[in-house]
Amino acid sequence: LCAGLDWVGCSNELNAAYAADGYARARGAAILTTTYGVGELSAINGVMGSKAHRLPVFHLVGCPSERIQHLGLATHHSLGDTSHYHRFHAISATACCVSAVLTPDNAIDELERVIREALRLSAPAYISISELSGKLPVIGKPVVGRPLADLKRQHSNAKELDAAVSAVLHRLHSADAPVALVTELVARYGLSKQATGLISKANLRFAEASSDKGTLDAGLVQYLGLYNGDNSSPPEVQELVQNADVILDIGGFIETELNTGFWSEKINATRLLSLHDNWVRIGDAVFVNVALEDVISELTVRVHELRGHELGTKKELLPLIGKGDAKMTSKAFYPRLQRAIQKGDTLISDTGTCMLHLNRMLLPGGVGFEEQGIWGSIGWATPACMGVELANQKDGTKGRTWMVTGDGAHQMTLNELGVMGRYGVKPIIFVLNNGIYGVEDLLSARGHEYDDIAQVSYHLLPEAFGCHGWLSAKVATVQELEKVLGDVAVHRGAAYIEVVIPEEESQPLPSDIIDRAYKLKTPMV
Repeated sequence: LCAGLDWVGCSNELNAAYAADGYARARGAAILTTTYGVGELSAINGVMGSKAHRLPVFHLVGCPSERIQHLGLATHHSLGDTSHYHRFHAISATACCVSAVLTPDNAIDELERVIREALRLSAPAYISISELSGKLPVIGKPVVGRPLADLKRQHSNAKELDAAVSAVLHRLHSADAPVALVTELVARYGLSKQATGLISKANLRFAEASSDKGTLDAGLVQYLGLYNGDNSSPPEVQELVQNADVILDIGGFIETELNTGFWSEKINATRLLSLHDNWVRIGDAVFVNVALEDVISELTVRVHELRGHELGTKKELLPLIGKGDAKMTSKAFYPRLQRAIQKGDTLISDTGTCMLHLNRMLLPGGVGFEEQGIWGSIGWATPACMGVELANQKDGTKGRTWMVTGDGAHQMTLNELGVMGRYGVKPIIFVLNNGIYGVEDLLSARGHEYDDIAQVSYHLLPEAFGCHGWLSAKVATVQELEKVLGDVAVHRGAAYIEVVIPEEESQPLPSDIIDRAYKLKTPMV
C-alpha cells in the first residue's frame, strides 16, 4: 500500500460499500475495492446508496489479465462463457457518475479524469483494472496530488454567478420573513463551515429535512428544527417554513416522502430560491455553471442582516419518561440517549422506526448526525458506523461515535462486528430488540408472519465476534438503561447495548396517512 492508505478487510462486499460510504461522510472520500462479477455486484447496493447521498466513493474492481481475455478463456465469477470480462461494467458504472478501464498507458490521464469528475459531481466512480495491469509500471510521469480540502471542485462563469447572486440577494433583502432549508449536499461538498458563515452573517433562520439532519450545528441560534411537513419538530417549524415569503434552499431540497411527512409539505414553489450543486433556480429563471461553493461565498460577502430573525421556535429536550424498574420503551430510551451524547460526538441512525424517532430528536450543540433516509437500505448503519468511527479516529479531534439500529436491520450486517473488533474500532452501539420489522407494522398492519425475525441474544455477539474489552449489556428496564449509560460515560472503549422494547409499540399509522404514503386507494374528486 502507498503511504497514507490503510487497508481494512470487511466481512463482505456489501458491508465494505456501506463502510466506505460512512468513511466518505466523515472524510470527504473513500476507496472501495472488490473483485469483478460476484464482488462488484454484491457491493452495488451500497455504492448506489452513496450515489443517492452524493458521496465520492471510488470503486476499484480487479478483473482477469489481458492474456486471459485475449485467449478467450472461461474463468470463475462468470456465466461459463468467454465474453464476460466486462459484462458487469455497465451495471456497476450505473451506480457511479464516471468510469474507466485502466491500463499502464492511460492510467495517469484516466485517473485524473475520474477523480476530477467524482469530486466535481460528489458521486461514486467505477474503476476497472486487470490483475496484469495492476502489476505493471505506469507509463508517464505521475501527478503529484493535493489534499481534498485544497481542491477547487467546481468553477463558475463570472457573469452567471453575479446574476444569480444578485437575484438571490434582491429577494432576500426584500423579504419580511425569510427562512433557509439547508441540505446534506452542503456537507458533501465540504461547505458546512461556509454555509454557517452565511447563516450567521445574514442572521437567517434555517431548518433541515430528515435526510439533511446534522448538516449544520443544531446549537446555532438560527436553527429552527426539523422540517417534515405535518411531522415537523417542533410543530411550529412547519408554519414558519411554509409561511415564509422567501425560502433559501441551500443544496436542493429533495421531496421524498420521508423528507416531507409523507408528502404533506405545502411549499409555494414561487418562494423558493434553490441553490443546487452547479445551478440556481428562482422561479423560471435558471442560472448555470455556478458552483455552490462560489454562490455561498459571494452571498456571504454581499448579504446584509435580514428581517424576520426574531421569530424562532421553542427547542427542548425530550421529557424523561419512566423510572426505576419500569419496563423499557422508546419513550424512555430516546430522552436518556439525548442527554448522554456530548458535543463533538456523531450519532448514526439506521433505517427503520429508530430513524423516525431520531429525526425528531433535538441534537445537542456540536453533534454530527448521519442517516440514509433517501436510499433507505436497512442494515447500512452498522458498517457505516465503522467507517465513520475509523475516519474520526484518524481525524483525532472528534468525539465518540454512537449508533442506533433495530434488530431487523442489524441482522443484515451484524457480522461486521468482528471487523470492528479486529481493527480496534470503538463505537457505542444500541440494538433495539422488539423481535420484528417494526417499521413494516407501522406502515401496514400488525400480525404479519413475514415481519417476524429470528430471535438473537445480541448482547453476546461482541464476545463471539472477538470484540475483546467491549462493554456489553442487555437492558429491559429504565434503571438498567440509566446504569449502563453511566458505565458507558466512563468506559473509553466500545460499547454494545441490547435494548429490549415491546413489539406492541409498532402500531399501524392511521389509514389515511398510510394511504398518503402508498397511494393505493382510488382518489375521490
